[in-house]
Amino acid sequence: MSGKATKYHESEILDISLRKQQVQPIPDMVYAQKPTLDFKNVLLQMNIWRPRDLTNLPAVIFITGGGFIAANRARLPQLRMRLAENGYFVGSISYRVAPEVMFPAPLEDVKSAIRYVKAHAGELNVDPERVAVVGDSAGGYLSAFAGITSGSTEFDEGEHLHVSSSVKAAVTLYGLSDLSKVAEDYSDEMKRWTNSAAGISSLLVNGVPVFGGRDGGIEANTEYMEKANPINYINEKSAPMLLFHGGKDALISPSQTDILYQALRNRGIEAKRYVVPKAEHAGPYWIQDEVLDIIQAFLDKHMK
Repeated sequence: MSGKATKYHESEILDISLRKQQVQPIPDMVYAQKPTLDFKNVLLQMNIWRPRDLTNLPAVIFITGGGFIAANRARLPQLRMRLAENGYFVGSISYRVAPEVMFPAPLEDVKSAIRYVKAHAGELNVDPERVAVVGDSAGGYLSAFAGITSGSTEFDEGEHLHVSSSVKAAVTLYGLSDLSKVAEDYSDEMKRWTNSAAGISSLLVNGVPVFGGRDGGIEANTEYMEKANPINYINEKSAPMLLFHGGKDALISPSQTDILYQALRNRGIEAKRYVVPKAEHAGPYWIQDEVLDIIQAFLDKHMK
């Protein structure tokens, strides 16, 4: 009997090729300190997932949803793990939310996170020239906004202002794009609720009067609404964008991503949009391999 046969006896041989990277999680890294209604220095944190043994990594800033009133950076772990296993630094961020802040504070936080990662690229093993943004729902709106205003300094505020907040690509999953039409595909009752002072768009743009905000629904202050509409900022420097929406989304009109998709294409910006007919707002369809494969391929195209 040969030495090899003696070593393995009658065990089954499992010959494995290394395709995934070993992922190192780093929780609760502070990327900025910003003021809110009650506190001058609220800690904004980032949960990092990155390949343990690779350097000069392309980076993705993941922006969670939460209706602009919550920002749980632990959401969508399947997407973040998928990217980290395939060679990406992924930083999932919290950001300031309503009613303690109004637009543009959440967008300023996203850009602060981008600048932080670039400014600390050496420590984080990141290539500062290869950074993208990915977000879902409210985070999809912020991801699209960061991609559209790539190359602009209009919403840069805070530290590391010597570093650009530009990104190479943006991915938005079922995000908003025109705040005056969030319920465009729904009933009149849903439109009234969405456009009221309690609607998510109104909270983002107007806040609430008792906390220093403005009274009225989303259309009561059209000047502020238009300033918070990402479609109004599309220009030749806007980043390539990948858009998704569920055909059964009952919270954000599927036409929201179509409005943005058409506007990008009309301005000559690379964009591609997918509709998942059975998918609702968030939910299990968005963690399936078919979706994750498309997201990774898009990022690979622009980052690798």
